[in-house]
Amino acid sequence: MYLTGKKNMKPMKTITNPESFQLLADETRRKIVFLLRVKEMTVSQIAEELNVTPQAVYHHIKKLLDGDLVEVVREERLGHLIESYYQTTAETFNFSMGPATTQNRKVAREQEITVLDALKKLGFRLEYGEDQISQLIDAKTKLEKCCSAEKIEDAVANIEDLDFVARLSVKEYAELLSMSDAEFTRQQGMEKKLRDLLISLIKK
Repeated sequence: MYLTGKKNMKPMKTITNPESFQLLADETRRKIVFLLRVKEMTVSQIAEELNVTPQAVYHHIKKLLDGDLVEVVREERLGHLIESYYQTTAETFNFSMGPATTQNRKVAREQEITVLDALKKLGFRLEYGEDQISQLIDAKTKLEKCCSAEKIEDAVANIEDLDFVARLSVKEYAELLSMSDAEFTRQQGMEKKLRDLLISLIKK
């Protein structure tokens, strides 16, 4: 017996809450989000997939619910028990720093270090300190403010009969079509500054 109907997952969702950023710093929560992007699952199913206890999964699920990264899509009665099925609130999350607060800067710093360390694992010989990380955060924040397209993102999410890849292309094209020549030139200039910053981190 289903108590609620399955909800349609949004293709994209912008997250600006720094606490939600930090939730995904945990590897187990990242694995849970990955599983729930593919299909709806119960706590016991997730626990079996990840080889952890249901209690541990429930602890993570509660945090992800509070962070609006997952949601209950339906509930099924099994005898005297009601089991909840979860899925992510979107197929893809776009994390934006939002207002320039101390907390947001702290989260952004941790994220940049994670990304730069991953680039080093790919073979890029990078060398950086706090100044370079701060400059990267500033450059990305300016780029987000310049080229934010939240309204377009929401509008594209409401178009029916588009697969995920098509939605990304529609969003990209709509953003380009909505820009004036001056805005497009400004975006290119900011992207070049970001690229130059990254190149400057490569060891000579």
